[in-house]
Amino acid sequence: MKTSTTFFNILKYLALILGAFTALLPIVVVFFASFKSSSEYSSTSPLTPPENWFNFENYTRAFIEGNMLVGFMNTAIILVISIIGATLTGSMIAFVLHRFKFKGSSLLMGAFLLATLIPAVTTQVATFQIISDLGLFNTRWAAIILYTGTDIIAVYIFLQFMDSISVSLDESAMLDGASYFTIYRKIILPLLKPAIVTVIIVKGVNVYNDFYTPFLYMPKPDLQVISTALFKFKGPYGSQWEVISAGIMIAIIPTIIIFLALQKHIYNGFTDGSVK
Repeated sequence: MKTSTTFFNILKYLALILGAFTALLPIVVVFFASFKSSSEYSSTSPLTPPENWFNFENYTRAFIEGNMLVGFMNTAIILVISIIGATLTGSMIAFVLHRFKFKGSSLLMGAFLLATLIPAVTTQVATFQIISDLGLFNTRWAAIILYTGTDIIAVYIFLQFMDSISVSLDESAMLDGASYFTIYRKIILPLLKPAIVTVIIVKGVNVYNDFYTPFLYMPKPDLQVISTALFKFKGPYGSQWEVISAGIMIAIIPTIIIFLALQKHIYNGFTDGSVK
């Protein structure tokens, strides 16, 4: 019995080491490439360390020529507004579907689920026409509205947490004269804090990493986001991968800082969501 337990422990740790290695290997390759010159990048192996660890020319070019400061600013504006909007709409929909039983509520949930099963590429022509007719093309609001749209994953996360909030709290508040909006704002929303953290993480990562939406709806140079800022270093006659690698490392820095700052809330949010 003890031998079997030891074997499975060894297998478990080997699997964890293999997973960590698989996840970190691409980052190591990009990190090494960011310090290499163009000739060194083309003549050495991806896993070969750079000759000069103080070669910050690629970082300077990526930040200045890529105009990454504008990219960070636009990304921050879109990210904050989109997350706030998605959190409010998702929690409101979850509040209505969970607390109010009306004819067609299950049909409504089915419609939300059906919309997520339809491939996004099949609706892009219609979506682009709507955004264009609204006069939002080449504006930040094009991406903001598309990101703020109801996210069924966020709705399901909020619905899951709503099960742990007693209906008696709503009834007590109604006896004191509270309206439905007051109940949502002062009771439901504060108690949904772990779910909100989870939604912010999931939605924030998707928005920060998305390339397709800003590239299609915001082609103006002054509207570039961090995911499109480095696209100018890729051309039809070759790509400056060492500069792109430096830009990738710069783009990773904010996510690392946010993760370290919110690490406790991130773990609590996912853990609470798994048991409720």
